[in-house]
Amino acid sequence: MITTYHRPQTLDEALTLLSQPNTVPLGGGTHLSKPTPDPVSVVDLQRLGLNYIRPKGNTIEIGATVTLQQLLESEHCPPALKTAIKLEAPLNLRNSATVAGTLVTCDGRSTFATSLLALDAKLSVFSLQLPITNYQPSTLNAGDFLPLRPRGLITQIVIPLNVKFAFEYVARTPSDKPIVCAALTQWNSGRTRLALGGWGKSPSLAMDGTEAEGLETAARNACHEAADDMASAEYRMDAAATLAKRCLEDIS
Repeated sequence: MITTYHRPQTLDEALTLLSQPNTVPLGGGTHLSKPTPDPVSVVDLQRLGLNYIRPKGNTIEIGATVTLQQLLESEHCPPALKTAIKLEAPLNLRNSATVAGTLVTCDGRSTFATSLLALDAKLSVFSLQLPITNYQPSTLNAGDFLPLRPRGLITQIVIPLNVKFAFEYVARTPSDKPIVCAALTQWNSGRTRLALGGWGKSPSLAMDGTEAEGLETAARNACHEAADDMASAEYRMDAAATLAKRCLEDIS
């Protein structure tokens, strides 16, 4: 239950407010709008100028309050990432849900988080566990952020442009969240990074190697404990290997 609403004009003001107990950032509100008995104060981020999408060198800088739909419609968004975003949420939610909020509240079935894990996305995060005089943004890899979700304010997400990226999935219906999804990124150096989603509390990094050799085996190994009420571990092992192979074919 939201008991107090703040709408700061500056980032410093927002960080000061967020350092207080039971105070959380408000982006699109898709998560905070759900009923809860616990009182919470919210800090609206709308006026902080964090709704930008801009190419910079071989990367794209994405402000924290950019909505999923804005990123989907951007000319700078890779085609395979657009596929993943469409699966993340229906249109009405994509129009509200922010990129940062999606990462903070996601589980292992998040196609967006799985993609950012594969892309080795960099997050600019202000810690809310330090004295106010020491506020400095830290750069965290998506792989470090997603398992722990440390208390902080994400202000920017950076993804690479000079890579090959593919996304494949299997679901009960075309519009369902995947039972298994695979996101694969390959750099010009040959570095190959595979992330899998569809179960658990967070997507899984299956491979980050200097080449693609062993990709299918890595996909299988990442699913050994992937059983839940949607699918068995054995099914996901087979599906993940097949999807990883398809991703590699997509970028070849």
